[in-house]
Parts: sequence; structure tokens; C-alpha cells
Amino acid sequence: MLEPLNPHKQPFQPGEIALVGAGPGDPDLLTLQAFRFISQADVAVYDRLVSEEIMALLPTDCEKIYVGKKQADHKVPQERINEIIVEQAHLNKRVVRLKGGDPFVFGRGGEEALHALASGVSCHIVPGMTAASSCAAYAGIPLTHRQVSRACTLITGHVQSDGSLDLPWSALKDKQQTIVFYMGVKTLSIIVEQLKQAERSDDTPVALIQRGTTPNQKLVKGTLSNIVDLVAKHNIKPPTLIIIGDVVKTFEQASLANLGYLAANK
Repeated sequence: MLEPLNPHKQPFQPGEIALVGAGPGDPDLLTLQAFRFISQADVAVYDRLVSEEIMALLPTDCEKIYVGKKQADHKVPQERINEIIVEQAHLNKRVVRLKGGDPFVFGRGGEEALHALASGVSCHIVPGMTAASSCAAYAGIPLTHRQVSRACTLITGHVQSDGSLDLPWSALKDKQQTIVFYMGVKTLSIIVEQLKQAERSDDTPVALIQRGTTPNQKLVKGTLSNIVDLVAKHNIKPPTLIIIGDVVKTFEQASLANLGYLAANK
């Protein structure tokens, strides 16, 4: 087991839950804190986007419970997931709730932590690298850039139960604001139309990053005027991150010869 670099860190005790962010896919992006909790797990309740390499770090005798979701396909409802992690903790196990990205960024970590605490179970929160910063960096896209973008807004692209995508669209019209949509491929046509109505120009740059930070990463760039057609042309599927704003063009005129990983993955 990896010893904590900070010896005053609270230990992971039997009967406790750790909500652990596994990052966006590349196991190199796993934090030391996340690895420390993973290496002590008696049971792991894990999501669909946790990579095989990270799952392989669990102890050999760790029980694994899959509760993964796809858009509009939740085989295990969230309420049941909340119950499972508490039930396992009540069996005096060290429970790692293993999530892609960060538990508190569109990961429902808040709901699970509140349920654990309401059930009298201690809960550790272990942040992870979220897809917005990780996938953007691997694609050579800074989310903010001086004189180009002074703000970044993270948004979920999931529709409501009535099929609507109710967002403050008028607040997203600032040209110097980067917009990042998680889980937005299936609603991209709505996103594009609403941003145009909010006075974002047709030539606003857009990047699609499919399976970012993994060996299967695919990067497609376009504009609001053609990005919906490019999804079909390049067969873009979830999980895909959508980045909208002038930062998408930051490195287009630069030589990639000295950009290391970016050059290798151009």
C-alpha cells in the first residue's frame, strides 16, 4: 500500500466509504490519494468509464460491483447505488465508490455523500482529474487563454425528463467565454441552435474530443455552422466532450514540433 505523503492524513477505516475520482481514462492521471484508497478497497462499486488499467490496481481479493450507466440506460438507478454503498459499509468493509473523472463534477458524488452521511457512514471525498481540463489539455486546447478567453463554463448536455435542455443560453453569448459540454453529443443540434439564437456566430470554433486521454482519443474540429454534420461524418459517439470558443484555435498556427505529446497525437 502506498503510504501517504502527508502522515497526518486520516486513515481509511472498515465501515467507511471513499468517493474516488478515477480521472478521464489515462491511468497516469490518477492521483496518489486515489491510488492509496484504491489499494485498500475491500469492495469497489464502479462506473462504466473507469479504465481497465485502473481497475487492475484494486487488490486481488476486492469484490467488484458494476453500476455503470449509459445515457438513457441506467440499469442500476441512482437511489439503488446510494443504498449499495451504504449496505457494503454496514458490512464493515472499506468501500471505494470508483467514478470516472471527478465525483463532484457531474458525477452525482454529492448525492451519494449526503446519503452516506444521513445513514451514519463516514465518507472520504477524493477528487479526480475532470474531463474538461484533462481532455482539453491532451487535445492542445487551453480552457482559458489571455486575451482570448477569460471564463470557462462547464455544462451537462443531458436533457430533462420532458426532453428539454433548459439552460441560461443568453448568459453564454460572450465571445470570451469557453463553454464545455459534458454528455452533449446527442443534444448537439439543440446546443448549436440555442447558441446561435444567443448571438454566438456561425464561425465560432467547436472541438469534439471522443474518449479523451485514452489511446482511442479522436479529435474533430469545426464551427457552429458545420459541427453537427461532422458528428455524423466522423461517427462521433459518447463519451465525447464538446468545447466551444476561440480557444479551440489556440495552437492551429503553432509548430507542433516542440509540443511533445501533442505532436505525437496530432
